[in-house]
Amino acid sequence: MTWWLWAFLGLFLLGSEIVTPGGFYMLFFGIGALVVGALVGLGMIHSEWMSWLLFSVFSVASLVILRPPLRRLMTADRGNVSSVDTMGGETAIVLDDLPPGATGKAECRGSTWNAHNAGDKPLLKGQRSLVDRVDGITLWIKPE
Repeated sequence: MTWWLWAFLGLFLLGSEIVTPGGFYMLFFGIGALVVGALVGLGMIHSEWMSWLLFSVFSVASLVILRPPLRRLMTADRGNVSSVDTMGGETAIVLDDLPPGATGKAECRGSTWNAHNAGDKPLLKGQRSLVDRVDGITLWIKPE
């Protein structure tokens, strides 16, 4: 294969990694194809079988060496804390008038939530409030 076919194959594999849900596999085969394309283009590889052998070696080697650190980087380790548990201190907009201790609705992060007025003052519709904590699907909110 000529160098530009290897380059095309590499770019195709890199592009297909973007559109497919997966665990970073085609990315490394794309890297292997681009490396082989560069070597063929520089005249360092002359035989077809050597191109395919090096493609396999470079692809598997990059997969084994680079995939684990890349997966660690892409996986946000929150220490088993869900994103809902990190909502404390965020701003919520009250959608119902809420007397102290009452439950109604509030909007936070673009979603409507059950909201419990944890403060000692009433919250009025449209008022900004702070999320004190999250209990299940209920936000405990206080006035700002």
